[in-house]
Amino acid sequence: MSDADAAVDDDTAPLADVNPERTPVVLFDGVCNLCHGAVRFLVRHDDAGVFRFAPLDSPVGRALLERHGLPTADYDSVVLIDDAGAHRKSAAALRVARRLDSPWNLAWALRVVPRRIRDAVYDLVAEYRYGVFGRKDACEVPEPEVRERFLERSLE
Repeated sequence: MSDADAAVDDDTAPLADVNPERTPVVLFDGVCNLCHGAVRFLVRHDDAGVFRFAPLDSPVGRALLERHGLPTADYDSVVLIDDAGAHRKSAAALRVARRLDSPWNLAWALRVVPRRIRDAVYDLVAEYRYGVFGRKDACEVPEPEVRERFLERSLE
């Protein structure tokens, strides 16, 4: 067995139990209060439990970013990894909204707004999110009832 095969078989490998094609993964800024609020919102409005979550700077987050050729040190964007690949900024937010419970799924209609405009608004919010919403010293531990939806086991 090669080293690569051993890494795939190793249960400690960050992506051992991760399958974004089956269960989409939302990567978020683990210290951002706005991002934590957004994740709590997603959990509440995703009755089917479609999404899994991981901080961008976690081993799972970094491994998924690397797999999709995205920078591993830029935490200014939410990233959705699903069966269609990796999506950032407004594209990620709208693709997530599309799979939420009604009426939140209606936000998918905003995809008709040109991406450059959507992303400009996204970037403005991202630039000021810490100043307006604050930040944590570390990623908070999820509540027990939703912990299984978080892929980063170090949060337990």
